[in-house]
Amino acid sequence: MEADLVPRAGLTFESIAASGLRGRNPLAAVRSAVRLGRGFWQSRRLLRRLRPDVLFVTGGYVCVPVTLAARQMGIPVVIYLPDIEPGLAIKFLARFASRVAVTTPEAQTFFRPGLTVVTGYPVRPELETPPSEAVRAEARRRLGLTGDLPVLLVFGGSRGARSINRALTAHLEPLLEVCQIVHVTGRLDEAWVLERRANLPADRQARYRVSAYLHDEMPLALQAADLVVSRAGASTLGEFPAVGLPAVLVPYPYAGAHQARNADYLAKHGAAVVIQDNLLAQKLGETVLELLNHPEKLSAMRRASQKLAVPGAALHLARLIQEVGTYAD
Repeated sequence: MEADLVPRAGLTFESIAASGLRGRNPLAAVRSAVRLGRGFWQSRRLLRRLRPDVLFVTGGYVCVPVTLAARQMGIPVVIYLPDIEPGLAIKFLARFASRVAVTTPEAQTFFRPGLTVVTGYPVRPELETPPSEAVRAEARRRLGLTGDLPVLLVFGGSRGARSINRALTAHLEPLLEVCQIVHVTGRLDEAWVLERRANLPADRQARYRVSAYLHDEMPLALQAADLVVSRAGASTLGEFPAVGLPAVLVPYPYAGAHQARNADYLAKHGAAVVIQDNLLAQKLGETVLELLNHPEKLSAMRRASQKLAVPGAALHLARLIQEVGTYAD
């Protein structure tokens, strides 16, 4: 995924060999260890060529070989934890870090005292402040939506989420009676969802926008929406509060505890409702309709979400990286 997205942002992309070890059988674990070893030597060559003042990593097994190489070469490391709970890679690599930046104070409990800094989650500049009514109206216009019906945004992350796609399409008719929908399906499900849309009456098709992926238009979708249905990846901790967006969250059941903790954090603060993936087919329609039909509930969730926002997170992170790099000199 990054091989496409990073160059789109005008940045140079370099890849290294890496592999996860969680849940592997012994033979697969050996193969993974070999790949990590190869990634370590690739990382050393890359770091020797780039000669960075500081290494900034955000977790995942791909960060293990490059962090170990940087440590061996005396390059300071800054880790950013976007989720509430660190995964195995960040838990292991934290011992080699100069500082660990976290999204929320709750995440600090997983690290030794004095190591962490709460920076918040960096969002795109368009999302730094909650949208005014004029901004929301313009976002809807640019997305081809009207201003007279609530907007439901549905997506499952960068690759989509089949269980969410299936649950939504099973409840399209009653939902389209009361709202318009922006549905980001992921590439694998776009074709059959478009077929489902084609079978709707013309007036309902006009209320249902389907896309495999939103690049530049994603900020518009977040600004235009009254409610979002999504997984509970780390971006939900930053982007939804930034725009004050109420959420129905469906934690990915195979992501360890990470998404569940993210979802529980937003729900605990009144900014989200959580539905477990195995209950999604039964509960999605009624949950969304209950919220859309009670604007006062959405307003309360919107205010609760806005209180969790940490403006300027990107600047906080940049300053931390600069400080660590300067101190190393």
